[in-house]
Amino acid sequence: MPSQAEENYLKAIYHLGKQGCLSVNTNAVAKKMNTKASSVTDMLKKLAEKELVNYIKYQGVCLTDEGKRTASNIIRKHRLWESFLVEKLNFSWNEVHDVAEQLEHIKSQKLINELDVFLNFPTHDPHGDPIPDKEGNVQKSQKIFLSQINPGVSCSCAGVKDSADNFLQYLDKNNIALGTNIQVIVKEPFDESLILKINHSTLTISKEIANNIYVKIN
Repeated sequence: MPSQAEENYLKAIYHLGKQGCLSVNTNAVAKKMNTKASSVTDMLKKLAEKELVNYIKYQGVCLTDEGKRTASNIIRKHRLWESFLVEKLNFSWNEVHDVAEQLEHIKSQKLINELDVFLNFPTHDPHGDPIPDKEGNVQKSQKIFLSQINPGVSCSCAGVKDSADNFLQYLDKNNIALGTNIQVIVKEPFDESLILKINHSTLTISKEIANNIYVKIN
């Protein structure tokens, strides 16, 4: 079975390669893993020996079918644990990532399957990211950025692109969470900032913030 370090690399390649479907270069992996390119090359050779990746020097790396299954299972565990921490242990959505990073390496598949049942088979984690099923399938959802919504249109928060602590804390402070109903009142032509109606109050946000909030039109 892959080591914890190997699992982290597989997960990084999965994300960089759009669910493992595309080849990625070693520099991108090194940046994602915050390490040297030479260290990445050594790890990719190990993963290739285990038939978890296809790696060709100077051409990049992609996941094999087994590598995709392994990576999606790690992500499945991570997002189920995030859901558990928020729903059952009263963690806020900005507190769960680091804890889930530790829990995702638990090997017991029975534990994860029972956790899925216990949570009533959630399809998305607390940040709106899809949870792969046992076969590694990911449910696609129709969501767009809040910045794309026209004035007068009502929508609801469906997730975030940026899950950094300070951004999630900003959203909490302004009562924006998954499922929150939002109406765009005004889009400023000058800087494309938005004036929103949330519940019975108004909030002005920048284009940058709007580009980090996913919504579904109601």
